[in-house]
Amino acid sequence: MDRKYELTRNNKMIPLVMIAIGVIAIVMGFMTDKTRTWAVLLQNNFYFTAMALAGTFFVAFNYAAQAGWAVGIKRVPEAMGGFLKYGMVAMILIFLLGKGDLYHWTHHDLYDKASPEYDAIMAGKAGFLNIPFFLIRLVLYGAIWVGFTHMLRKHSLQEDIDGDIVHYKRNVGLSATFLVLFAVTSSTSAWDLLMSIDAHWFSTMFGWYTFAGLFVSGLAMMCLIILYLRKRGYMNHISENHLHDVGKFMFAFSVFWTYLWFSQFMLIWYANLPEEVVYYQTRWRLFRTLWVANLLTNFCAPFLVLMTRDAKRKTTILWVAGIIILCGHWLDVYVMVMPGVVGADWHIGFIEIGVAVGYLGAFILSTLSELSKAAIVPKNHPMLQESLHHHI
Repeated sequence: MDRKYELTRNNKMIPLVMIAIGVIAIVMGFMTDKTRTWAVLLQNNFYFTAMALAGTFFVAFNYAAQAGWAVGIKRVPEAMGGFLKYGMVAMILIFLLGKGDLYHWTHHDLYDKASPEYDAIMAGKAGFLNIPFFLIRLVLYGAIWVGFTHMLRKHSLQEDIDGDIVHYKRNVGLSATFLVLFAVTSSTSAWDLLMSIDAHWFSTMFGWYTFAGLFVSGLAMMCLIILYLRKRGYMNHISENHLHDVGKFMFAFSVFWTYLWFSQFMLIWYANLPEEVVYYQTRWRLFRTLWVANLLTNFCAPFLVLMTRDAKRKTTILWVAGIIILCGHWLDVYVMVMPGVVGADWHIGFIEIGVAVGYLGAFILSTLSELSKAAIVPKNHPMLQESLHHHI
């Protein structure tokens, strides 16, 4: 019950090599194409930070729902949340240093009526899209997400030490509060960091759409880490029944993401308003292959792979499904970021893949480091026995 993950030198080596590849890709990127590199950094930083946030969200909604089945796996999403502090610091730096390349609305000439670059639409949005207020929101997101992640983790670990039920009760209250704040900040952060790249365009469904993508990506990463730990002998208490429930979540939210993808597209296509259809026209004209691949990878593949009950209980199939989902939603964020930043000059080469590998290495190293600080099994959780005897 007190066993911790052993983070040895050998375990660190692969993530460190991955991080080194990412650093090389970033340096090469800034030497060859600065705008493209800032876009790749924004894409990957958002993707992996959102994945870490999904870990905290998973912990919080299971506390709020008082769900017992997930107690045995909760140390994994807790550990995933540890990457948030790094991701949010990087997000602020990316905005401060790369805003001129990433966000057209930060150009001062757009708001000067005497300038030929004056944009009446952007001038109308200046109350919300301005640099000081944007930075305040970024800092607020970080404070809320990192703060609640820290408090939930703190009480969870303290519960291991003294077994006091008060820690569980406090986490239930913290989780309920976090879910309310998450409902707001997950949408507004998507507007800020992604939707404002195409600042003339807007969609009332964009926040929900982004949430579905970040959550299913987090579920896929959580699933793969659980399978890895189980293979290494750290989570032998996890049975096929637990894997089945994780697989059901992955299947369900892949379908939910598709519902939102179709709903957003269908409503904009049907209304055929110039200020809305331009978003899809750009992606159809310049990113057609990736745009179609996005739907096939994120809906058709998970749907067919995870449809049956047996599929959700087989580790090999869950490995395949998890990797497909992670790659698919990396592509989804790519298609959200790149058209508004680089347009027709997009590429998927060493810079894109290298930076993604570097971020993945950083995420893995952060998560494994957090796992090494506490027992894999939360031994004093009041619902632990329910989780250990979970059967469906």
